[in-house]
Amino acid sequence: MIAKTPPPPYYAVIFSSLRTDVEAGYHDTAIRMLELAAEQPGYLGVEGVREGLGITISYWESLEAIHNWKQQGEHLLAQQKGRTDWYASYKTRICKVERDYGFEK
Repeated sequence: MIAKTPPPPYYAVIFSSLRTDVEAGYHDTAIRMLELAAEQPGYLGVEGVREGLGITISYWESLEAIHNWKQQGEHLLAQQKGRTDWYASYKTRICKVERDYGFEK
């Protein structure tokens, strides 16, 4: 589903990842992180795909909201588990969205 974001400016956090073969706990944690992120002040939405390379883009009102999400306790534990078990590699990019436009039938 395409996230319904407000008019710019806002911020996008792009998380690209390659998984390991470890599955234990990953799915439940991923669902929990989506639920938890949606509860955070400044959260605007999320989009994601995984077919080999995983890409998750979350949208935020401010850099402060992004910082607070990164420091959230449960999220910190998931980040640690991701580094030790679930991800072979990942990259996080933070971007300011200055323009957006689209089409919908």
